[in-house]
Amino acid sequence: MSDTAESLRHKIASAGELNSVARTMKALSAASIGQYETAVRALNDYYRTVQLGLVASFRQAGRPIITNGERAQGGKINAVVFGSDQGLVGQFNDILVDYAAKELGKLPGEKNIWAIGERIHARLSDEGLKPKGLFNVPLSVNSITPLIGQILIDTSAHHEDELSRFLLFYNSPKSGAVYQPVMHNLLPQEEAWQQTSSNLCWPGNNLPQVIGPDEFMLRTLVREYVFVSLFRACAESLASENASRLAAMQRAEKNIKELLDNLKGAFQRLRQSSIDEELFDVISGYEVLTK
Repeated sequence: MSDTAESLRHKIASAGELNSVARTMKALSAASIGQYETAVRALNDYYRTVQLGLVASFRQAGRPIITNGERAQGGKINAVVFGSDQGLVGQFNDILVDYAAKELGKLPGEKNIWAIGERIHARLSDEGLKPKGLFNVPLSVNSITPLIGQILIDTSAHHEDELSRFLLFYNSPKSGAVYQPVMHNLLPQEEAWQQTSSNLCWPGNNLPQVIGPDEFMLRTLVREYVFVSLFRACAESLASENASRLAAMQRAEKNIKELLDNLKGAFQRLRQSSIDEELFDVISGYEVLTK
């Protein structure tokens, strides 16, 4: 069925409204990426300070920085998966769930999973990884801290065993709108963390000394390490989500512009055809009258 001029006008108006929505979403995503990337950069110095404090505490207490391999391989698996609540993010959730399912499938033991975002919760359930809890995705940097408090409260009851592991799954931003899924072993710290920490240069010529009871200071630093790791994972996930939405809106804007060009071209052809028909009728009538 051929389109009429009125139907084409309606389609052009609708496409124009969609293009406005895509531009607005693109602007919001670009602004959001900036605040989350700024938060991640601000955390780097603090994370390094906590890391130096942990290394100094372990050395002064004469305790190993990491647990042995047998402890790290046993016990429960507690995992937090950072996803999205909103759509228009492309394959953001699908890529992360596929990666998390693959990595968790390699690990033995009971698995307790918490989902950040309704969409990632649904995808995890589809994969047979029924989450024990669901948290809403924070809408700003200021909302991340309350979320971490809820996560720590809900997961603490499942992390009493020293053999249990605490894993974080999230999308980490790369250059441009590119991101990739990563797994962060929050607790216990493994060899990669030990190697990185042991290579840190102490900012000063004097040997570090921990003031106060060793056990109290160590627990305090571990709490700060868990907090800053969760905060950074959440901020990177949100930056990746907005980068994915920005890329999706850019593709949508390009497709809408192509659709608008096609609709406007069809409208112009239909209008020109209508004008030609009217002129032909006028000429035909004039010729009949002149004869």
